[in-house]
Amino acid sequence: PHAGPVESKTEAAMSELVPEPRQKPVVPMKPMGINANLLGYIGIDTIIEQMRKKTMKTGFDFNIMVVGQSGLGKSTLVNTLFKSQVSRKSSGWNREEKIPKTVEIKAIGHVIEEGGVKMKLTVIDTPGFGDQINNENCWEPIEKYINEQYEKFLKEEVNIARKKRIPDTRVHCCLYFISPTGHSLRPLDLEFMKHLSKVVNIIPVIAKADTMTLEEKIEFKQRVRKELEVNGIEFYPQKEFDEDLEDKTENDKIRQESMPFAVVGSDKEYQVNGKRVLGRKTPWGIIEVENLTHCEFALLRDFVIRTHLQDLKEVTHNIHYETYRAKRLNDNGGLPPMTVETEENHESNL
Repeated sequence: PHAGPVESKTEAAMSELVPEPRQKPVVPMKPMGINANLLGYIGIDTIIEQMRKKTMKTGFDFNIMVVGQSGLGKSTLVNTLFKSQVSRKSSGWNREEKIPKTVEIKAIGHVIEEGGVKMKLTVIDTPGFGDQINNENCWEPIEKYINEQYEKFLKEEVNIARKKRIPDTRVHCCLYFISPTGHSLRPLDLEFMKHLSKVVNIIPVIAKADTMTLEEKIEFKQRVRKELEVNGIEFYPQKEFDEDLEDKTENDKIRQESMPFAVVGSDKEYQVNGKRVLGRKTPWGIIEVENLTHCEFALLRDFVIRTHLQDLKEVTHNIHYETYRAKRLNDNGGLPPMTVETEENHESNL
């Protein structure tokens, strides 16, 4: 009666010494789709329509910041992007105004509606950036503003009685305007992008690209890409945030071919071959803003609005804001200090 377990032990020892041939991994079967014809229609696919209705009611927030020296056409480009007077002019800005002594931050909000979709657009302008003799640390007010918006969101989030929908003033996208010198990036450009690429999605843009020939433009774009790579500057879309192979393939093409977008902005319309187009009139013809053979404005618009707008918002929330939040809570050993207002809200709730 005792022989059985002993034999089994020796067999086990033998099996340890002689490795068994490795079996091929079993490929799991694909889950069988339920035959809808047999069981009838369930209606799971309506969830997309339910989500659409809900988001249509609430609308969207999008906050875009423009940074660069004065005279590079920042306001014009933003007006061209959204086909309306959304920057500067609508806030009473005029050309007689002097260049600010320091960097100012001006945020102008608008509600744009298209096809029943409402978007609360905020354009954050930075007049005075890079216009002084000494531009040392002129990016600091901009960095401070971006972090203040994260702080505002964080305070709302940790409130005991927090709002169902926290107002989002965080900067989702920063268009950085590069002067079309045709040579290389200035130290100011590199310093700004080095500091700010860690806290916001930066999209580099070559302004007034019609001042360069096609060869100069191609060469300048390659040089800018090389300089950003050498200096370890990550611009949007960042490689490490690509979620899958499809995203990687699409974004690699943008990173290696399109960036930085060489653009021309204009809010004036002209007649070309019987069609009304946005463009700039020169003695030798009209530069059509939305014509890809003339400039890359259409690529930039499609990228920022038509393909990556939601991703810009998600990267801001999941990466930049989370980084700020983790650091802030870690430094403070937990939650931000309760303000008087928060305490009053807490008492009234109790």
